[in-house]
Order: sequence, then C-alpha cells, then structure tokens
Amino acid sequence: MKKILVLGLGKVGTLVATLLSVDFEVTGLDKEDPHYLHELGFPVIKADVSDKEEMTGIMADFDAVVSALPYFLNKTIAKIAHDQSIHYFDLTEDVDTTQYIRELSQTADCVMAPQCGLAPGLIGIVGADLTKAFTKLRDIELRVGALPRYPNGLMAYSFTWSPAGVINEYLKDAEAIHNGERKLLTSLDGLEYINIEGQEFEAFTTSGGLGTMCETFDGKVDTLNYKTIRYPGHMKLMKFLLYELIMKEDKDQLETILKNAKPPVKEDVVYVYAVVEGWQKERLFRNEYFKAFHPIEIQGKMWRAISWTTAASIAAVVEMVAHGTLPKKGFIKQEEIVYDSFIATKNGQLFVQ
Repeated sequence: MKKILVLGLGKVGTLVATLLSVDFEVTGLDKEDPHYLHELGFPVIKADVSDKEEMTGIMADFDAVVSALPYFLNKTIAKIAHDQSIHYFDLTEDVDTTQYIRELSQTADCVMAPQCGLAPGLIGIVGADLTKAFTKLRDIELRVGALPRYPNGLMAYSFTWSPAGVINEYLKDAEAIHNGERKLLTSLDGLEYINIEGQEFEAFTTSGGLGTMCETFDGKVDTLNYKTIRYPGHMKLMKFLLYELIMKEDKDQLETILKNAKPPVKEDVVYVYAVVEGWQKERLFRNEYFKAFHPIEIQGKMWRAISWTTAASIAAVVEMVAHGTLPKKGFIKQEEIVYDSFIATKNGQLFVQ
C-alpha cells in the first residue's frame, strides 16, 4: 500500500491526510476548500464524492481510500473500493452503513474497515484489551465524551465534530447486551452520573459506539453497553429539541441551528473510560482504563483533542494493514485489533505519550 486517497478535508480528514503523508503518498479530496487555511503537505483534488462515475475514475489510481466523510456518503465510496479491490477505511458510527460494508466484505479482495475512529474504534480496542485479564466476564461498560474544556450555556457543548453525526447517534437505536440478551435500546436514555477527578458528568445511551462488539461478546457477558459522556443537563435539552420541538423531522435545519449556536472551540477534551468486571478463576475483580486527551502539537500546528484522537486512530489502523499486522483482506472488527500492536504504530504512540 503506497498511494492513499483521503476523502473529506474537514476538521478530522485534514489531519488524517497529514499524519499518513509522513509515510505514504497521500492525496486529499473534497468539493470544498480544506477546513484549515494553513499550507498542506499533500496535493488536493476538488471533486464531488456523490458523483459515482467521477469517483470511480479517480479512485482507480489509488491503493487505499480513507473516508472522513459524513456517514451517509460512505456506502457509494465503499462499493467503488470493493469493486476496484482498493482497501477501504472509514470513521462511521452508523449501524446501517457498517452492515452494508460488512456484506460487501464477504466478496472483497481488499480490506473493508469501517468504524476506525474514537467510538466506535479506539474504545472497542481498549475495552477488548481489558477483557483479556479474565477467565469469565460479567460486564463491559464503555464511555466516551468529546467536550469543550470550558463549557458555557445550558447545553454545555461545542460541535468540534460533525453535527450530522451527533444527531444521527442521538436518534438511532443503540445495540447492547442486557441480562445476557442482545437488545436495541433507545438513545438519549439510560441516564447515569459519573464523577471524573471531582467533576460531575452525565452519560447516556447513544447509537453506534459499540461497533460490532455485541456480536463478538454475545453469550459471553451479562452486560455490554456504550454511553456518551456530557456535562449535566445536555441530554434533557437534546430530548426537548428532537422530540418536543419535533426537530427530528427536519435534521438539516437542526444541524444548521446547532452549528451556528455552538461552534468549535480550540480548547477541548476527550474522555475515554472503560470498565470490565469478571472473574479470574474464582476471584471477582474490576479492570479499568481512563484517559483525558487534550489538544497537542503535530507537525508544528495545534490540533483539537477530538481531531487528533479520531485521526490517529484510523491512521494507526491503516499503518497496521500496510505493515501486515492486520489482515489485508476482508472485514476488520475493531475489537479484534490488538491494543499493544495498535499503540506500537507511529500514530498509536500518540495515545501513550
């Protein structure tokens, strides 16, 4: 794998291309100008990703495609990659999109690897790694929050990543295992409170964060769930917007309102928290992982926490495929990625510095 096409040069995609350009021949593609105005270290093609014929011609020149596009644009790109035997990676949290890619992978001569971001993605790799200490599992509880470090207003939030993605994960049902059975749970529900180093947060069910973990751990745990971390009061306000004001029926307008009301901030923080309980022989114990990630400097520029954690996650998976640490054909489940191998990559090292 030498030539990589990165689709979507927004807040995350630009950094994905930047990170990969150190070791690969990277080209970026977007129909708009890149989100960041600074000089880029890779060439850029202007094209419309929804134009299947045009994208088929462009993608034929590459060994792999990395999509940092909104989830609803990924199916067409994945199908082109499959048909041309081009390795495919994306950041989607959308369950339907992932299932479509999973079906494509059954006849693929290349890698089909969706869900390579933060959640799903890193959190699944971390959670699966924690389970290795047990001979019998009871609970796996995974929590991730991408938040403004200094919140203001009742919503206490900032859209440092795709508002369309946030709305989608708040509306779609969430997969879980409860009382040993696989179930669908309503998002924006299951409220709980978490105290992190003296700061109180809330967490609630959202869609997509587990990726394929319910399938992997079916019959092996009593409880498996994923919740999003927010500052207290956020869930109630989003329920009001989506269901009492019925904004769920006009998602485009809601996206415009939220982008205008809560623009990105420079100082953000990403919390990654995973808990696994079970037995080692006869001993019941609990294994935990917690880290708070902040903005860091990469190649002389500062990058938000949500941008670099997401971008480094997918870039590390690309590295692993290129170097043969992961299979070079078929569907890749995030929870099957070995954590130690993941953090041994150049981009995975960012998570342990």
